[in-house]
Amino acid sequence: MDLRQKVNTALKQAMKDKATTRLSTLRLINAAIKDKDISLRGTDAAEAGGVGDGEVLAILGKMTKQRQESARAYEEGGRLDLAERELSEIAIIEEFLPRQLSEDEVAKAVDIAVTETGAGSIRDMGKVMGALKAQYTGQMDFGAVGPMVKSRLCAG
Repeated sequence: MDLRQKVNTALKQAMKDKATTRLSTLRLINAAIKDKDISLRGTDAAEAGGVGDGEVLAILGKMTKQRQESARAYEEGGRLDLAERELSEIAIIEEFLPRQLSEDEVAKAVDIAVTETGAGSIRDMGKVMGALKAQYTGQMDFGAVGPMVKSRLCAG
């Protein structure tokens, strides 16, 4: 079952269970996926039936990151009730994301990607990041991985 179907199945179950927070979060996920479908109209992805799992994972990762930033801002502003709501939405979104890699696993993945792409200098960083994104979308924070790749290539 692809991610889009999993989200729709969970949405239907949330309606049956009358779980309002879960339902609203799942509707937000669905809306984000449909927005991406609309933005891709007229392209090959639209002909293939909309965005694939890789794009959905990217959407979910972006939604999680946005909510983490919002929760941090709410906590700093003393609005713990709003921070709590953002954190509960993160938990729901993360149900659809694959397991996050540990630091050791990320370091190993970076080493493998550098080797496979034949990267030798900082100019090859785009190739390495592309390879990592193709294989590990949703499993690592690419904002944190970028500096790792950069230091690996500079030390190289």
